[in-house]
Amino acid sequence: MSDTFGTLLKLTIFGESHGRAIGAVLTGLPAGLPVDMDRLEQDMERRRAKGRISTQRHEPDQVQVLSGVFEGRTAGTAVTLMIENKVQRPADYDQLKYRLRPGHADLAAFARYNGCQDYRGGGHFSGRITAGLVAAGSICRQVLANHGIQIASHIEQLHKIRDRDFDFAHLDEDIALAQSLEFGVLDPQKSADMHSLIEEAASQGDSVGGVLETVVTGLPAGIGDPFFDSVESELAHLLFSVPAVKGVSFGDGFALARLYGSQANDPIIPDPTLPGGIITATNRNGGLNGGLTNGMPVIIHTAVKPTPSIYKVQDSVDFRTGKAVKLQITGRHDPCIIHRARIVIESAVAFGLLDLLMVRDAQLKLGQDAGVPMMDTRDRFDTNLAHEHESGDAPARSETAISPTADQARKEQA
Repeated sequence: MSDTFGTLLKLTIFGESHGRAIGAVLTGLPAGLPVDMDRLEQDMERRRAKGRISTQRHEPDQVQVLSGVFEGRTAGTAVTLMIENKVQRPADYDQLKYRLRPGHADLAAFARYNGCQDYRGGGHFSGRITAGLVAAGSICRQVLANHGIQIASHIEQLHKIRDRDFDFAHLDEDIALAQSLEFGVLDPQKSADMHSLIEEAASQGDSVGGVLETVVTGLPAGIGDPFFDSVESELAHLLFSVPAVKGVSFGDGFALARLYGSQANDPIIPDPTLPGGIITATNRNGGLNGGLTNGMPVIIHTAVKPTPSIYKVQDSVDFRTGKAVKLQITGRHDPCIIHRARIVIESAVAFGLLDLLMVRDAQLKLGQDAGVPMMDTRDRFDTNLAHEHESGDAPARSETAISPTADQARKEQA
């Protein structure tokens, strides 16, 4: 199992779905960064199963900080976060040990681990493992927020129902709205329709998937490390590691392939109201060019497949005998996971961006020490994460939403 990711900031995850505990370890955080445990609990709450549209396995998911945080601040050592599994029911999986579940990793896991894998609840393949990612990501997100960087997602599409788009002329308001919503749909009527669809699928023993749209504001231009550690490379690597994610795109993504270059390019225009005075009139490339941030909002789309654990009878094979069998899964499963996956995606993005920012800051510091002049095209990220204000207040930053001029240009081009 590959359980560690990152360059200067490293994340290690551990545990299995029905083991004693799961969790994460963050290494590389400078000492002195404030950690708000109430905010961490709020992020964990967003991942918890609730109501009829989620699994009936209701884990409390209380995060225990075993090391690395002292008196509300990082101590400069490994931040170890543990979450005990409290309501396991491993007996639900006894009959499935050798009966391969369609849509799951069972067949591939036998080939990779020679039958030694923990099959209960999917073991380390389970979405349960993302609870540790959310806990670690919450800390990363707090660091970013203290520097004016905001992350928000909404359910762009559930099955065939589409939410309204983010309003880039009023992006700060939409970000605040998305962050306040438990289900994560901007249009109240579409939210009700999606709830009904999930309940209908559940009543039929089935499940549904969808697409999340994530936006990041406040990032300065120049973040990323092409060729192989571009922003897209780093974030896609992390997002495809999240169970059930089957597609990731940036900006207009695959739709760009249907355009002419004159349509796909984002015109560059002056805007003296924003730091640096230069923006793009549209944002089809999702705030990224050449693997680097360009100062515009970063836009990510993540496709989440329907939950593979459904209650309908399915065709399968008994791994021991090689014979065809009829399989019907029992136990507690989500008819849809996209509303719970929203915070998972945001957490993965927060970790990846903080790692890239730390790499850039280290490189900038070496350049400054060597006398390299800085090209200050935008209000840059504070290059010294190690020294927060004693008060814990964030340094002031300006708005990064597309200006009304740019938004009008985008509408005209559309």
